[in-house]
Amino acid sequence: MITNTWTPQSLVEHALATSTADDCVAIVNDSTSANLRWANNTLTTNGVIHGLSVTVVSFIRTGDGVASGSMSGSATTQAQVTALVDAADAAARAGTAAEDAQDLTVGGSSADWDDAPSPTDIHVFDTFAPALGEAFGRAGSEGRVLYGFVSHDHTTTYLGTSTGLRLRHVQPTGHYGCTGKDTSLTRSAWVGGATRDFSDVDALVMDQTVAQRLGWAERHIDLEAGRYDTILPPSAVADLMVDAYWYAGARTAHEGQSVYSKRGGGTRAGERIAREGVTLFSDPAHPGLECAPFVTAGTSDNEQSVFDNGLPLGRTDWIADGFLSSLIQTRHSAGLTGLPVTPYVDNLGLTVDGASGGLDDLVAGTERGLLLTCMWYIRVVDPQSLLLTGLTRDGVYLVENGEITGAVNNFRWNESPVDLLNRFTHASETVPSFSREWGDDFFSRTATPALRVPDFNMSSVSQAL
Repeated sequence: MITNTWTPQSLVEHALATSTADDCVAIVNDSTSANLRWANNTLTTNGVIHGLSVTVVSFIRTGDGVASGSMSGSATTQAQVTALVDAADAAARAGTAAEDAQDLTVGGSSADWDDAPSPTDIHVFDTFAPALGEAFGRAGSEGRVLYGFVSHDHTTTYLGTSTGLRLRHVQPTGHYGCTGKDTSLTRSAWVGGATRDFSDVDALVMDQTVAQRLGWAERHIDLEAGRYDTILPPSAVADLMVDAYWYAGARTAHEGQSVYSKRGGGTRAGERIAREGVTLFSDPAHPGLECAPFVTAGTSDNEQSVFDNGLPLGRTDWIADGFLSSLIQTRHSAGLTGLPVTPYVDNLGLTVDGASGGLDDLVAGTERGLLLTCMWYIRVVDPQSLLLTGLTRDGVYLVENGEITGAVNNFRWNESPVDLLNRFTHASETVPSFSREWGDDFFSRTATPALRVPDFNMSSVSQAL
């Protein structure tokens, strides 16, 4: 653990007091992370990591506007923070007027500003770890080999500005993932999810799910590429919807470079882009998906602005009842597009009016089709249509007369998540979900339904296991 006489709050205050710029923003992130890793039914590593990072953004008024300069780094002493401040001040003085310049947010202090950072430690796994040991024994006796990783992170953010803003937020982030194989290593299954504190994660249930899926794969059927009636579980829907969200930048759309661009200029805001009843939203207060209720931006780009630091965040409907309602906006891009200011929020939910039941109900209602597990190696093929390509992974199962009858080969697929929101025929209730592709490192707070798509495009056969 890092020990020093400086609190995160004092590092913020030191940065603001040391800067010689006209204005300054200081952001301190105090993070602890605990993890366990296992392979071959044996725990291999565990540990706790503690880190402190500081970002300083300096603002210098020029004859034609305001220039900004930003510097980030690990800093645990006053001298290290001073070095970051000096570098940010120098960068601002050397810069030109920023096109996204706005007045800095003015406000008071969070009620918990003076509170110490909220850490995690290895004890977050006190219930999970013994059950994992049981799962190893059960898997070994039944001919399964388990591999996996769990991680839990607590990041306490302190944001202060020269305009008087003092904000604090504690963000717990956890996830688990377990891959199971048979002893011949010819069958593979995966289960994973997100959690805030591991109180809702049962290692024995995790192993039981892996065992069930490996059992489904005892029968193997080779299929050719083509369009299939396909059930996307919440994990796969999250894989796709994260991209639909990340590419919803207002400025990019306004400039004609995305699926949300209107032909002839401007954005498609107000147009129907999905089926009736479809809502895609972000909400920092959504139960189970809580995230920072204010903007923290270390640099400026098309989707965020350092001038917006501290701006309050609320619920935003990106798609409301099938209509494109909002795009990711800074105050600057909102001036270009004429749309409301709707900054990026670090979670995402998808709901379908009238949807009910779960994944099993979608399977039971399918005469012949495929059930996916998750996707990986997702890449953009065409931003104008948001056509994505990727691979299926760790279990594609054949559904016949409402039952899973075996596993099929993997595929490369080509689809647009926006197009899928028009074409799906059935949806389950929305549940907490986890994107296999993006959840580990980038975006783990999602809630999505399972969707059934009658003509999902499996463009070619993949040899991946």
